[in-house]
Amino acid sequence: MLKNVPKLLSPELLKILCEMGHGDEIVLADANFPAEALAKRVIRADGIGGVALLSALLTVMPLDTYSERNFLLMELTESDKKKGNPPIWNAYEEVANSLDPNVRTGYLERFDFYERAKNAYAVIASGEEAVYANILLKKGVIQ
Repeated sequence: MLKNVPKLLSPELLKILCEMGHGDEIVLADANFPAEALAKRVIRADGIGGVALLSALLTVMPLDTYSERNFLLMELTESDKKKGNPPIWNAYEEVANSLDPNVRTGYLERFDFYERAKNAYAVIASGEEAVYANILLKKGVIQ
């Protein structure tokens, strides 16, 4: 057992986070994301929602302060833009901003997001059912 580590972070996920270096990227993927088809490494987090998982991740992982964008969301398609931003984005940004003062949000077109996910260190396949609940996080350094 360890102290002060969120219980949602499995031993496998903690190992991955420890292995990652500055500038490495990890994807927090929703339940609809094709994680197994795209990723080099997949960590299953079935049944865990995106907001809770993001909160646990950012408790132990700093975001990169050297990149222009360190918190990337999957951009809405043209037809979905008419519906407005998904409510989960506000929840994600609220959690992220409360845990890391260096959040710099950006957006990637859907297929660009998939390509970037292929090169990410790992993809966490969560149980989040909200649409557009995918985030790519760029790891920073402890200062």
